[in-house]
Amino acid sequence: MTTRDMTTQDRARPQDLSRRSFIKVSAAVGGGLLVDMSIPAFAQAPLSSAPEAAATLNAYVRIAPDGTTTIVAKNPEIGQGVKTTLPMIVAEEMDVDWKDVRTEMARLDMATYGPQFAGGSLSTPFNYDPLRRVGAATRQMLMTAAAQSWRVPVSELTTSASTVIHSKSGKKLTYGQLADAAAKVRPPDLKTVALKDPKDFKLIGQPIGGVDSPLIVQGKPVFGIDVVVPGMRYAVYEKCPVFGGTVAGANYDEVAKLPGIRKVFPVKGGGADMTQMWDGVAIVADKWHQANKALEQLQVKWDEGKGASISTAGFASQAAELAKKPAAKSIKTEGDVEGAFKNAAKVVEASYSYPFIHHATLEPMNTTAHWKDGKVEIWSPTQLPAVALTAVSKQFGIPESAVTIHMTRIGGGFGRKLSADFMLEAVAIAKELGEPVKLVWNRRQDTQHGKYRAGGFHNFKAALDAQGKVVAFRDHFVTVGADGKPGNGADLSEREFPASFVPNLDLGATVMESHIPTGPLRAPQSNALAFAFQSFLDELAHAAGKDPLQFQLDLLGPPRAPAMLPSRFGPPAPGFNNARMAGVLKEVANRSGWGKTKLAKGVGQGIACYYSHMGYFAEVVQARVNSAGDVKVDKIWVVGDVGNQIINPSAAINQVQGGAIDGVSGALHQQITVANGRVQQSNFHDYPLLRIHEAPQVDVFFLKTDNPPTGLGEPALPPVVPALANAIFAATGKRIRKLPIDSAELKTA
Repeated sequence: MTTRDMTTQDRARPQDLSRRSFIKVSAAVGGGLLVDMSIPAFAQAPLSSAPEAAATLNAYVRIAPDGTTTIVAKNPEIGQGVKTTLPMIVAEEMDVDWKDVRTEMARLDMATYGPQFAGGSLSTPFNYDPLRRVGAATRQMLMTAAAQSWRVPVSELTTSASTVIHSKSGKKLTYGQLADAAAKVRPPDLKTVALKDPKDFKLIGQPIGGVDSPLIVQGKPVFGIDVVVPGMRYAVYEKCPVFGGTVAGANYDEVAKLPGIRKVFPVKGGGADMTQMWDGVAIVADKWHQANKALEQLQVKWDEGKGASISTAGFASQAAELAKKPAAKSIKTEGDVEGAFKNAAKVVEASYSYPFIHHATLEPMNTTAHWKDGKVEIWSPTQLPAVALTAVSKQFGIPESAVTIHMTRIGGGFGRKLSADFMLEAVAIAKELGEPVKLVWNRRQDTQHGKYRAGGFHNFKAALDAQGKVVAFRDHFVTVGADGKPGNGADLSEREFPASFVPNLDLGATVMESHIPTGPLRAPQSNALAFAFQSFLDELAHAAGKDPLQFQLDLLGPPRAPAMLPSRFGPPAPGFNNARMAGVLKEVANRSGWGKTKLAKGVGQGIACYYSHMGYFAEVVQARVNSAGDVKVDKIWVVGDVGNQIINPSAAINQVQGGAIDGVSGALHQQITVANGRVQQSNFHDYPLLRIHEAPQVDVFFLKTDNPPTGLGEPALPPVVPALANAIFAATGKRIRKLPIDSAELKTA
C-alpha cells in the first residue's frame, strides 16, 4: 500500500469552476448543434515530464439534424476503454440514447482539450465531474430550445432517450429536431448546472461494449501499426546492443544494394531518458520485410561505452555486499528501531528480490512520420503525446506549432508508450528521407531496447512482541539508478505501508549505478514493492502464529482519519484510508471462503492487499504445486474499492482481470537478464506471456464506498503477485523470495 502518488481525494476532487469556465455553441457544418464546453483543468499535467502551464479541459458534442450525436474522447485509447467510458459520462447527463452516439478520438490539442494522456489510471478521476457538466449543460440547452418553441417553462420539461418531453401537452421533440435552435441558446453556467442524482443513472453503471470492438474483431485498421500514408516507405532502426552505445561505422553501401532498399544511414541520438533517442542505423525500404531482412547483412561497429560491464549477476553480487552495510540514504525513520530489536520476543529477517521486466506490448513500437518544408506530421500510438510534441520540437529545433501529432489507438502500452524514443527515431528518418516513412521495431529490437520495470533488492528485518504485534520494521532497499539517485520507477516512498502503522520504522535505500533504462510499467513501483512488502508481512504473520488475514487487519488497526498530504494539484488532501483497505480485505475473505475451505495436499490460498493509483485492492489466490514444482493458479478472487461509481462494468471487469493475469504472468515467467551489457531475451520464446491454458478464473467484485470514482488500469495488479507467493507457501511450506518463481526450488520428486 502506498500513497507515493497523489491521493484519492487529491486527484478525484471536482475541479474548481472559476469565471474562466465557459460554454460556446454554434451551428455545426450541415446544420445541427456544435457545443464547445470548457472547464479549467488542473494546474499542470499529471506526469513530471508534462508541460507545467495551466491548460483548459474541453469536450465537444456535435448533434446532427438526424439525431446522431458525436462525442469526442480526449485521451488516447490504449485498451483501458476511455473511448467508450468518457463519452458515456457525457451521454448520461445529456440523456442521449446510446444508439444515437458516435465517438471519435480527439486530435492532440492541449490548448483545446487540456492534458491528453493514457497513464496513471487518471482518466476517470480527472474527467468524471467535468464531463458530467458537459452533458448536463448540453441537455439544459436542448430543453431551453424546446421550452422557447412551446412557450412553456423549462421546469415542466423532462428528457429521455434523446428526446425532450412536455408531459402536460404530450409534445415531444428529438435532439436532432432541436439542434439548430439549441445552437442559438445562451449557454448555462457550468458551475451551477444541475447534475443527475446517481440513482437516476441509466447509462453509467451499465456494461457497454467497446466502441471499437467490432472493428478490432474484423481486423480493421485502427492501431498505429495499421497507418498507411500515400507514398510511404518503411524503416527499421538498429541500435547498439549495449545501452548507450554509439555508431562508429557500418557497411552502409553494401546494405543499400539489397533488394528494395532505398537508403541506409546513421542517426545521431540525444540520450536515454523518456524523451530522447539513442544512436542507431536506419534502413529504409519499399516494404518493411525488405528493411527487416536487410538487418541480417548490416554490420555495425559500435562504441559500446561503459554499459558493456553491467550484468544481472553483477547487480546481485553487488546488492548482497551493500546489504551488509547501512543504507546510503535514509527515507524515513521513526522511534527507536534498534531498541525494539533488542527487546523483541522474536526478530525475523528476510531478503526479497525481483528482476527487470519488459512491457511486451503486442503492438511493437512504431510511428509514421512525414517531414516537409520544416514541418512534421506524425501518426503514432503514443500514451503521452504532449511530451512527444515537446521532445520533437527540442530535438529537431522546430517550433511546437510545426509539429502535428495524430493519436492512434494503441495496441498495448502499459507505460512503455509514454516514452518518445521511437517517435523521435521515425521523425529523424523522415527528415533525412524527405518522404513519408513508417518505422516499425521488430520483436527483438522491442524486447532488447525497452524502458524496463526496475529490478530491486529488499533486506527486511522486523521485531514482534510477545503478542505477535509488529513493534519494529526495517527495509534496506538496494535499487538501481545513476549518480546516487534511483532510476525512473526505482524509488521507495516514505509512506510505503506499514510506514506510520508501526511504532519503530527505518526505511533506507542504496543506489547501484546502472546503464539499463527504466520507466513506468503498469502500476509503476507498486507492482514490485507489493510483492516484497506483502510477502514479508505474510512471513511475519506465520512467525507470529497468526492468520495472515487477521494479522493484516490487526496491523491496519481501528479506523483513523487519513493524514493530510501535500498535493501538486491543489490544497492538502486526505491520504491512505485504512478503513477502506480493511473493507476490501474482509470482503475478499468472505467471497473466497478464506480459512473455511479444506484444500487438498499441494493446494494453498494466499492473501494480500495494496493501495496504489487511488485504488484499494485485496486479493486471494488459490494455487497448486505438483511434485515437479510446476505452479498452476486455479482461481483469483479480487475485491476493489475505487469509489461510488463503476462507470462501465464491462471495461472495469476487463481491466481488473487483465491486471491480475498480467501479475501472474510476470511472477511465473518473466525476467530481463543482462550479460556484458546486453539483454539476453529476444522474443516471446524466452520472454513468455501467460498462455490461455494457464489463465485462471478471476472473480471480480467492487465494494462501492462514498468516495469519488477513480481509475482501474493499474491498482488490481500489485496484490496478485504476493497473494500467489503466499499461496505457494501455504501449499508447500516454501517461501518465494525471488521472482520469477523457479519451479526447481519447489520440486519435491
